[in-house]
Amino acid sequence: MAFGRIDRTPAGPRPFSDINVTPLVDVMLVLVVIFLLTAPLLASSIRLELPRAEGTATGAAPQSLALAIDRAGQVFVEGEAVEAGALAQRLARAAQERPGTEIQLRADAAVPYGRVVEVMGLAHAAGLTRIGFVAEPRPAR
Repeated sequence: MAFGRIDRTPAGPRPFSDINVTPLVDVMLVLVVIFLLTAPLLASSIRLELPRAEGTATGAAPQSLALAIDRAGQVFVEGEAVEAGALAQRLARAAQERPGTEIQLRADAAVPYGRVVEVMGLAHAAGLTRIGFVAEPRPAR
């Protein structure tokens, strides 16, 4: 029996000692996409303090037009500020395009009642007779 030197090759490839950043990049890209989609929604929201009521309905009408009146009395149609003169034209155009449209009116609790009635009158004159008032539900006791 001869004992000789046996050349041994390494058992496999050398271990990889760098950090794999692919999962990190994937997660960061998903977060960037989420941020890009939600940032415009947060920036363009209208600050309203809606009145509280019991028995508020949930859900939107199939054909609805969102009207909001902020604390200063400024009217917003679908989130866009509308001047007083252009509001009647905008409502008339909505009535012509979609005759059965329901207006979902959100008015700040501090808005004078006269301003709300004025906007309701413009909507009625334009041919939009279905108006729903949006309110916050009362907190549970």
